[in-house]
Amino acid sequence: MALSMSHRPPPPTKPLDASLRGYLATNADIVTRVTKPVHMADIGALSAQSDQPIVFENIVEKPGFRLCDILVKTRRSQARALGTSPENYLRTLAYRLRQPARGLKIVKSGPVKEVVKLHNEADWTELPIPFHKDKDAAPYITAMNIIRDPETGFYNSCHAGTHAVGPRRGLISFVTPHSHVIMGKYRDMGLDAMPIAFVFGVPPAYEIMANFSGLHMDAWGEMEMVGTIMDRDIEMVPCETLELNVPAEAEIVVEGHVNLKDRFKVGEVTSPSMYHLPHYEDLPEVEVSAITMRGDRPIYRNHQTCPDTDHQPLPRLCHEAVLYNRLSEIGVDVKDVRFPTWGAALSCIIQFSYPREGMVNDALMLAMGAPWLNTKLVVAVSPDTDLDDPGDVYHAIATRCDPARDVVVVPNTRGSPYDPSARPLEGQYPWRIVGKMGIDATVKSRHDPADFERAWPRNWGKVKLSDYL
Repeated sequence: MALSMSHRPPPPTKPLDASLRGYLATNADIVTRVTKPVHMADIGALSAQSDQPIVFENIVEKPGFRLCDILVKTRRSQARALGTSPENYLRTLAYRLRQPARGLKIVKSGPVKEVVKLHNEADWTELPIPFHKDKDAAPYITAMNIIRDPETGFYNSCHAGTHAVGPRRGLISFVTPHSHVIMGKYRDMGLDAMPIAFVFGVPPAYEIMANFSGLHMDAWGEMEMVGTIMDRDIEMVPCETLELNVPAEAEIVVEGHVNLKDRFKVGEVTSPSMYHLPHYEDLPEVEVSAITMRGDRPIYRNHQTCPDTDHQPLPRLCHEAVLYNRLSEIGVDVKDVRFPTWGAALSCIIQFSYPREGMVNDALMLAMGAPWLNTKLVVAVSPDTDLDDPGDVYHAIATRCDPARDVVVVPNTRGSPYDPSARPLEGQYPWRIVGKMGIDATVKSRHDPADFERAWPRNWGKVKLSDYL
């Protein structure tokens, strides 16, 4: 089935901001700015209580810095990241991901070079790096990082969590397959170290693209596509100690090398499912060689990892767009795709209308068979279900699903290492085996459609109690 023009979103009304501070100013109406003094130990718990972008302006222990978080937790803020409306967000991202890579514009310098610290002066413990949970043994960095494929030259990016265990030392957890492929290429070249740059404080569209997962590294890297989804040129500047380029408008960049020989054991991982899984990892070491940053109170970008924060939806936003494209190809009218924050990064909701029987199961199997490990539970719902209300999704499951007819169970599939219900795969730690379940909670064509019309009070949605208080 060819994609129709209805899948083309409206063009952006104005250019997206090149910097994070510009983005925060443009979107000030959804940004919470905390000006009261805040201790580092409280930042994680305070951030996790927000559903919208939050900036801490007055950090007691780090007065020279600001810190921001929660940039893409909701559809509203995700839409702002792409300069569109919530109702057009998903098809906008899906459409832009179908376009060719725009590439990068190399410039000589930029705001991120206003302060330069090299070698022994480059101490990243001076940054406002928080502890994320009680069991953390060291401050935990969750910034976007950039590595380059030595064969193609393409830039790969992800958010590999890194334990800052010393002034110039970290232990980094790469979980994406492309990162491991690139490390393998460096080893095959006889090299013991791989250049890496940690990038703090860029517009959230960078981070959405940084988490793309799919077959692409033979054609482009994530950084080459940032300009495509932002519909603007992306300026990059050379690093001080590495043969890498980094975003010129970033707030902070930390340069270093990954040790490809040695591994170090770290325990009590904080997974997106909000459990301490895997119980340990053997991680490579990072040695810091430089820090560059803006001179005017640079903004440290944190991604609080628990309970339900950016940590759950961010790695799955491109997944939603990819599923939108694939579901559209089978002929269903896709309204939305969500990996909800309250789904422990293991469940997906697909919302669509369809012309005939048989298509819901096809859609469920397509989603369950996605290449990622986070489609253990897939729920199909109709357009009248409110995806922002877990209670409404549950109501659809309870009233529109006959378990004997509308549930698909597939045993013995690849499980997530973050899922405590999955069976550990002997000799293959931390990998697991798990079943998958698809639930058809759509309005059923085999019944009278009127049976599924909800009852509401007269003037529901038109009058507000707050107006009478």
